[in-house]
Amino acid sequence: MKSITVHGIDEITSRQLQIVAEKLGLSLNKTIKKIIQEALGIKPAEISSRRSDFEEFCGIWDADDLQKFYESVKPLRQVNSEDWK
Repeated sequence: MKSITVHGIDEITSRQLQIVAEKLGLSLNKTIKKIIQEALGIKPAEISSRRSDFEEFCGIWDADDLQKFYESVKPLRQVNSEDWK
């Protein structure tokens, strides 16, 4: 396996990499490899745990909710030919 050295990593990037490594519970080396693989599309990125942060604003409909919605917008789907004259 090939080794790569990256020179000139700024302090902010270095610190952020360390924070991510600690958060993931991985070594810095494994964290960097993971980030590179995800960025290149070699391995899919894990679904963020923050994905559900806005769920309350998006709402989740069941079949009954969907049917009610379709019924309520049904009049909007009708074309009035007088409007097009």
